[in-house]
Amino acid sequence: MSGKIAAERPHEFELIKRYFAPLATDAGSLELKDDAAVYTPLEGNELVLTKDMLAADVHFFESDPPEAVAAKALRVNLSDLAAKGATARSYLLGLALPHDWSPSWVERFASGLKGDQSAFDVTLVGGDTIHSGKNLMVSITAIGETRKGAAVRRNGARPGDLLYVTGTIGDAAAGLKERLEPGFAAKYCLSEEETRHILDRYLLPQPRVKIAEVVRRYASAAMDISDGLISDAGHMARASGCQLSFRLEDIPFSSALKTLRLASRDTFLKCLNGGDDYEILVAVPRNVSSAFEAVARKTGCQISAIGEVSAGDASVILSDNGTDISAATIPGFQHF
Repeated sequence: MSGKIAAERPHEFELIKRYFAPLATDAGSLELKDDAAVYTPLEGNELVLTKDMLAADVHFFESDPPEAVAAKALRVNLSDLAAKGATARSYLLGLALPHDWSPSWVERFASGLKGDQSAFDVTLVGGDTIHSGKNLMVSITAIGETRKGAAVRRNGARPGDLLYVTGTIGDAAAGLKERLEPGFAAKYCLSEEETRHILDRYLLPQPRVKIAEVVRRYASAAMDISDGLISDAGHMARASGCQLSFRLEDIPFSSALKTLRLASRDTFLKCLNGGDDYEILVAVPRNVSSAFEAVARKTGCQISAIGEVSAGDASVILSDNGTDISAATIPGFQHF
């Protein structure tokens, strides 16, 4: 946000008309001129809804580019929809602006939304804007669709299923550490390229929307990884009433995390479960696992087999070349 309060700022309805109405291209949005949107899913489909709130200096930094704040707010929701096997269609935006907001900041924020609308084929259909008083807050409710009864839940994992994860794990948490502790990357011998990589992964998550249909076709359970791989696996284990076991040597890590692992095992493990990955954890029945892998890789999405589901006490086991690591000692992201 600008440190200067603009001399003349548009009132709420002018702000909506100027910056956000151009994003509302769906007919059901009613050009943001009404109190509610009208949305009709495709025949035979049902809606999948998800909502995430982001607050300045909690989920992003106040100094982050407005375009990046907008993109992150939208993308974390698209990640949730992809994990359900749903196709994203539209979203509602809640924007709480601090006392020093400026029209130029809102213009850039709207530009970030516009870019991601085009990239991910979604559209704004409504929302609300208010004054927050002090800190910027962004809340997005994303609306997706899937065939009736086809949404993938986190409670469907069964003994014998194989566990997969998309992308790489731990980068965003390392990027956050570098933001909070400038010099963190240098301390642990990360190269300039590796440092740029972890910073980018924190600032701009990449929702795995291309794999949504594959998840829907093959997965018995799935969820996006936002609070940390081990923490979120715990949610799946409890919901499914099964034990989830992971092999550290099979979890995919970037060059940056491999460097960090050599420099500090404890710091590496904290990043492993640090959150903000926005990858997808998928449980797949063993008899269709080969087909799942083949179809998933055709989407261009990296996919790695990292463990299996077994009967047990709804816990998570992490092993390193056969030696168990206590999952309870690896902290994940806490909302409160």
